[in-house]
Amino acid sequence: MANTVRVELGSRSYDVRIGAGLLGELGRMAAGLGVANSILVADSNVSNLYGEAAIDALTAQGVGARLIDFPAGEANKNLATMARLYDSLFEIRPQVDRGWLIVALGGGVAGDMAGFLAATALRGLKWMQCPTTLLADVDASVGGKTGIDHAAGKNLIGAFHQPNAVLIDVDLLKTLSEAELANGLAECVKHAIIRDAGLLDFLEDHIQAIRARQGDEMTELVTRNVQIKAAVVSADEKESGERAHLNFGHTIGHAIETLVGYDKIAHGQAVALGMAAGCRMAAGRGFIEDEAVERVRDLLASFALPVTWKDLDGERIWEIMQHDKKVRDGQVRMVLPVVLGQAAVFDDITPEMVREAVAALRPETAVRK
Repeated sequence: MANTVRVELGSRSYDVRIGAGLLGELGRMAAGLGVANSILVADSNVSNLYGEAAIDALTAQGVGARLIDFPAGEANKNLATMARLYDSLFEIRPQVDRGWLIVALGGGVAGDMAGFLAATALRGLKWMQCPTTLLADVDASVGGKTGIDHAAGKNLIGAFHQPNAVLIDVDLLKTLSEAELANGLAECVKHAIIRDAGLLDFLEDHIQAIRARQGDEMTELVTRNVQIKAAVVSADEKESGERAHLNFGHTIGHAIETLVGYDKIAHGQAVALGMAAGCRMAAGRGFIEDEAVERVRDLLASFALPVTWKDLDGERIWEIMQHDKKVRDGQVRMVLPVVLGQAAVFDDITPEMVREAVAALRPETAVRK
């Protein structure tokens, strides 16, 4: 079972191929882009797991392949690591030219780094995504966001540079830790809440198969999420409107990450808490019922994602939110569900709304209605 989703962007449209056991198709897809040579960019962990198989798949179809790896981890998504990638790339010159392909093999960090390399080296190279985490499968692999972190904040240096193709082999998810799987599942729940109530039903009906990473269910799950992301990106490539809905759970979530510490809470955990708070805010405004809030909380909990967290200070969360890059004219903007499966952006968020929603995340106050 394999599916193809088309990301429609005019002359820059591309296909996302999704299924089990597809890594061997990497060379065929690369050759289909009209390239004869490639640079595979992977972190040290993924390089050890899948680097050789990826190179074999490329060379089997006549596409030359060289591997450049970098130390794993978000802490290495910075200017220093980027400089080393440029050095490695330019050591291959004069062979490397604009006819070469950059292949990102790994999670979101590898995609960001490889994509930014492709966007900036030689004023732009073709590139291809081959994600190896669920979070990258359903989020970062589609949309063309690339970039690196700076001491002043995350993802402050970057560019929109759409890939030329995406290959998602769901079998690669079998080596993920439970925590990494949960990170991706948080994004899947987010997509369901903002765009597809039927996806909520699918998630609830296949909890055990998804947690067991069964091929057909994971192919269906990733496909439905990529379809959502592709539709949003096709309609709003650079976040001027509808694409902002993808920030549901992230405004409070990012503030929680900052408050708690990036080394103490995973991104997916913070987003889950942000979604729980956002749903509580939506219920407080009469958009959704309390039962819908509990439905979301139960689903998150079933995927080992938190819906409560100790020692969250609503006032500090609000203060941190003032510095969010989505603030406009001093006004905090948040995405909230108006019904399950549909969302909207609101710019009338008050400190009291946030404090009450955050208070509901504390274990001692998170009681069911």
